[in-house]
Amino acid sequence: MTDAFRLFKHGGLLMIPGNKYPEPRAENMRDETVVEISREHILRITVEIVTAYVGHNQQSSAAIPEIIQTVYNTLSGLADDVAKAEPEVRKPAIPVRRSVTPDFLFCLEDGRKMKTLKRHLRTTYNLTPDEYRSRWNLPSDYPMVAPNYAKRRSDFAKKIGLGRRRG
Repeated sequence: MTDAFRLFKHGGLLMIPGNKYPEPRAENMRDETVVEISREHILRITVEIVTAYVGHNQQSSAAIPEIIQTVYNTLSGLADDVAKAEPEVRKPAIPVRRSVTPDFLFCLEDGRKMKTLKRHLRTTYNLTPDEYRSRWNLPSDYPMVAPNYAKRRSDFAKKIGLGRRRG
């Protein structure tokens, strides 16, 4: 076994070594977020849990080593289970071939119909277009804007004179 355990974030909470409590982090809200947790950190967490438990429950001093061992084994077991778990295979909400239409794009994450995907991906899933493309094995030229919408915007920009040199 390695010196560090790989733990997936749970419910958007990220345990950071040195911090007493998990911190919610928007950039870590994706399912595949992995956090390295060392044995030392598991010991620190064990101490905090046992201290809180003993502080609120009367225990004989003979029972405390058993409580410590139980908590440590449980935390270590969780780390082992997560490390052994195979990552789930993601299935798109809509087939990739049907995700691009002339007027709309369909988000592969949730199946929503959009004219532009970039903002939706950033605000809902905290994904960049490149991360989205790599997550779903899409080509680098996969559009983030519906083709007809892009054409309309381009025509409008040309009509009002954007992109022309002054003169």
